[in-house]
Amino acid sequence: MLAEGWWDYTTLDEQIMRDAAQLSEKDLLQLSRPGFKVIFHDTLEEFYLAEALEYIDAWKQATADSPAGICGPIGPTEQIPLVAQLVNSLNISLKHCHFWGMDEWYENGKEVPQTHPLSFVKANRMLLFDQIKPELRMPQENIHYPLASNLEAYTKSFEQIRCVTMQGGQGDTKHWAFNDPLPRTGIYIDQPPTAEEYRKLSARVVDLHPITLMQNARTSGGGYVVGVPNQALTVGPVETWKAEKVSIWQAGNHDNPFGMRLTPFMIAKGLVDTAVPMSLLADHPQVEFHYYRKAIKSVETEMH
Repeated sequence: MLAEGWWDYTTLDEQIMRDAAQLSEKDLLQLSRPGFKVIFHDTLEEFYLAEALEYIDAWKQATADSPAGICGPIGPTEQIPLVAQLVNSLNISLKHCHFWGMDEWYENGKEVPQTHPLSFVKANRMLLFDQIKPELRMPQENIHYPLASNLEAYTKSFEQIRCVTMQGGQGDTKHWAFNDPLPRTGIYIDQPPTAEEYRKLSARVVDLHPITLMQNARTSGGGYVVGVPNQALTVGPVETWKAEKVSIWQAGNHDNPFGMRLTPFMIAKGLVDTAVPMSLLADHPQVEFHYYRKAIKSVETEMH
C-alpha cells in the first residue's frame, strides 16, 4: 500500500492492525510479560534522563578484566548530552568502557564522511565524546561503528566485549537501527523472509525503505528527501542478539500512536513477521519499551 515493491506493516493481516489500534494506554502497559517490559515516563526530563542513565549503568560495569559497553542510536539524540554531563559530574573514567554506534549512512561505495550534515559519527562526537573531560574520555579504539572497511571486525567485537544494552528508537517502518523490511524481489516477491532468515543478518550495507527516507528527511533534514542517502550501514540481528538487553525509547518524534502500539502488541503476543522487523524482538530474552506517556495518545481521526 505504501511502497510498491517493498514489504512493510501494511502487508500484515488487517486483524493484527485493528487489534493493535484499539489498545488503550492501560492495555499497552499490560502487554508486559517475562522478557518484555513496557515502561512509562511522565515527563520528557524523566524520559531522557532514564535513557542517559543506561549509558552510565553499562559503563560502570566495565573493568580492565571485563570491558563492557552500550550500543546507542542517533534518534533520539536528546539523551546524549546528558550522558556527557553525567560522566563529567560523576567523574567516571571511560578507560575500559566501549561504545558501539548502531549505524551510519552509506554513499558512493563507502560510509559518508563526518563532513556530511547527517553523519551519525559526527553527531555522536559532537554531542557526546567531545563534551567529556579529556582525562575521562574513552580510548578511540573502544568506539566501534559499522563502516564499509570493518564490518567483520564490528561484528566480532560483540563477541569480544559485553554489550550490556543495545538502545534505540523505532522508525516509521517499525525498524531498529536500519533493519528495514526487505524489497519484494527475487525469492521474497511473494513472501517476506522468515524470522530465521532475517535473524541471520549481521552488520551490512542496506537499501533503505522509501518510508525510512521520508522519515529521516522529516526528522533530520527539513523535509529535503533528496539530501538523504538511500543506503546505510547498520547493526544487524546477529549483533543485537549478543546484547544482554534491548531497550527501545519512544517519545513520539519518530513513530506515531499506531506504530507505538503495533510493535509491542506483536512482541507481547509472539506475532513475528519480518514485514515488521521490530517484531523479531519477541524472541530476544530481555527487551524493554520505554514511552513518554503523553505521546501515546490514541489512534483516532484528528483533522489538521
